[in-house]
Amino acid sequence: MMAVHLENGRISLQRRPKPRRREGYALIRLLSAGICNTDLELQRGYYGFSGIPGHEFVGEVVESDNPKLAGRRVVGEINLACGKCEWCARGLERHCPRRTVLGIVKHPGAFRELIDLPEANLHLVPQNVPTEQAVFIEPLAAACEILDQVKIPRGSRVGVLGDGKLGLLVGQVLLAHGAEVHQYGRHKEKLKIAETAGAGTHLTGGKLPQAAYDFIVEATGSQEGLKQAVAMTRPRGTLVMKSTVHGTVAIDTAAIVVNEITMVGSRCGRFEPALRLLKERKVRVEDLIADVFPLAEAPRAFRHAATRGVLKVLLATA
Repeated sequence: MMAVHLENGRISLQRRPKPRRREGYALIRLLSAGICNTDLELQRGYYGFSGIPGHEFVGEVVESDNPKLAGRRVVGEINLACGKCEWCARGLERHCPRRTVLGIVKHPGAFRELIDLPEANLHLVPQNVPTEQAVFIEPLAAACEILDQVKIPRGSRVGVLGDGKLGLLVGQVLLAHGAEVHQYGRHKEKLKIAETAGAGTHLTGGKLPQAAYDFIVEATGSQEGLKQAVAMTRPRGTLVMKSTVHGTVAIDTAAIVVNEITMVGSRCGRFEPALRLLKERKVRVEDLIADVFPLAEAPRAFRHAATRGVLKVLLATA
């Protein structure tokens, strides 16, 4: 099978043996996959990654133990837990210390023609959700995770710092929840997507408001974003950190301590709320698709995805 390989920052195509299906696993034919900021950070050196990247995907099940999955479109949760440890017993499989992670930690990713994942990780894609839109389930679930972690009353003013792929999804999720969203970013064309969804939009570059929000979500994907977000958070406010960047982020903790700011790290989320939002058309993701490339043109797709200002780039099989 054809697979995308990442090593020492270089993207190439390789022929790999088809995965052998284990008991409890499904083999899934890739239909479409998304290049996200984490994939680009892996290319820059995050995690010292080498192998097949990719974790946002939609595929068709070609082989499984469960006959009800055969031929169905699915998306897959990316954490493969051991199912035996204390964390798994507490329902915190995403934090299992022995977990592997699709396309990130010790499990080949989704940028390949055939994907192997546990059947327990799979979710059926609703019939009314197009394949290209279903690619967004994983990052949309990460956006929904905020509402599982932080109680944000409806009508609350929330600042979302960042107008990239994840930032725009976060803004739409919070709008669907009933929050008053203020989206901050550097790109007029991206902020138009947030404005169309119902957010108030603000171009950054000048002075940002200080101590303006009880709730701030930092999703800039930059090392500077956290410092800016802290300054925008009110005393005893909550700052949700969504960015994963390669390298160490330096920050003066005095303002965090003095203003008693609660900082919440936020990563993966449950797929069910994301599937429901897409099924009920409460979020629009089609405007976030910048381009679609064949899997065979993955090196060119990665170069395009890394271009400043570009949103979601998809890889698709024929």
